[in-house]
Amino acid sequence: MKLKQMKVQGIPVVCWGEPSKKVILAFHGDQSHKEDTVIQFLAKVATDKGYQVWSFDLPEHGERKGDSYALNPQNVVADVNNILFEVEKQAETISLFGCSIGSYFGMLTCQNRQIHQSLFLSPIVDMQELIENMLLWSQLTPEDLQRKKIIETPIKTLEWDYYQYVVKHPIKWTIPTSILYGGKDNLTSRETIEKFAKESNFSLTIFEEGEHFFHTPDQLNYYRKWLEDNL
Repeated sequence: MKLKQMKVQGIPVVCWGEPSKKVILAFHGDQSHKEDTVIQFLAKVATDKGYQVWSFDLPEHGERKGDSYALNPQNVVADVNNILFEVEKQAETISLFGCSIGSYFGMLTCQNRQIHQSLFLSPIVDMQELIENMLLWSQLTPEDLQRKKIIETPIKTLEWDYYQYVVKHPIKWTIPTSILYGGKDNLTSRETIEKFAKESNFSLTIFEEGEHFFHTPDQLNYYRKWLEDNL
């Protein structure tokens, strides 16, 4: 498969496959990077179907580790707008792929754009709920976060400014969407994912043996087949 490495306004980007009028913009998950295993699987299936995939490193990830540019919604929105400016020069249709927090960022940045289709793996579909749950698991409240501004939890460092942005920028997602969810997901509850997936143009596939992080051979094989069936 042809790979092209480049930078868009300083953002490391990989273009998978030959140039195409059909482009998928791929958002990796937390603690991952633009060439993660699930993105490699996506690229193989998508390029076989005539797509080109563009993936990029979120702030503080991949080649951007150690940069002072923080991973927050405002910065991701700015990055994606810069990347989409380049994508739109070639693409007639743009689709999205998002894994975990990447799904949230994909929806946040593209909810008012013309998106053909989205595919989400283990998506974070309610960021406010997740932050509040992480506080709850540490026996804390949003009021504690407001007072302290930054709180370390066993899962993630939480920041008041980040939380405020999430609350003030709710997502309304109506793009045709296919979702693969693991029955053992410990970050997004089944109730939350089923509520989100009630839109008539959404399809939800639940792999009962799947976790939030799809990484075992069985999980990845199921994921690959799901990609082939839904892309």
